[in-house]
Amino acid sequence: MSISDWPRAERPRERLLNQGPAALSDAELLAIFLRTGIRGKSAVDLARDLLTGYGNRLSALAAAPARELARRPGLGPAKAAQLAAVMELARRTLGEEAHGRDLLGSPDQVRDWLRLKLGNLPHEVFGALWLDSQNHLIDYDELFRGTLNQTSVYPREVVKQALARNAAAVVLVHNHPSGAAEPSRADEMLTRSLSEALALVEVRLVDHLVVAGPHAILSFAERGLI
Repeated sequence: MSISDWPRAERPRERLLNQGPAALSDAELLAIFLRTGIRGKSAVDLARDLLTGYGNRLSALAAAPARELARRPGLGPAKAAQLAAVMELARRTLGEEAHGRDLLGSPDQVRDWLRLKLGNLPHEVFGALWLDSQNHLIDYDELFRGTLNQTSVYPREVVKQALARNAAAVVLVHNHPSGAAEPSRADEMLTRSLSEALALVEVRLVDHLVVAGPHAILSFAERGLI
């Protein structure tokens, strides 16, 4: 049955206007974006199928490449591009809201943004959240890609970027595409090496976060590893 055949009060768009977006399920919100379904399936059915294809995780859907989305039934290149753009706007909004704030005073917001940004990447990324003397976020930089070890991440380059950003402190972050949260021996050795290098230029290493999939983040500081 087409959504246009539903009772007006039960249609997702009307419910959003009357009750607000928080009253709708993920599938209903996605259906509003999709607007139309395909033969035999309403936009809500199509949205449910799309979410199921990504493990019913919005974070996984957000990380999907536009070309991959375009191959999904009912999407095509135009809608796939629009959906990818919306997801990127969501990521940028979270990142923008974190700028200028006390990073240590709002860790949940920062972790949500990191999960959305790095949680579903198929490759390892090493980045840095640069902080000023008040622990306000200056910026985030992706510094390296690939398997992390002391030969692929250069302390000299990390120090160079810290000085370029005029940072007083830094939170290092990298992801584990495998989903395993436990830091490796190489992770621990790299963290120690970077901490020593940054200390030489009076930049404090606050934490090193490991993003393990879209749900888990491990903190070196909370583990007593820093």
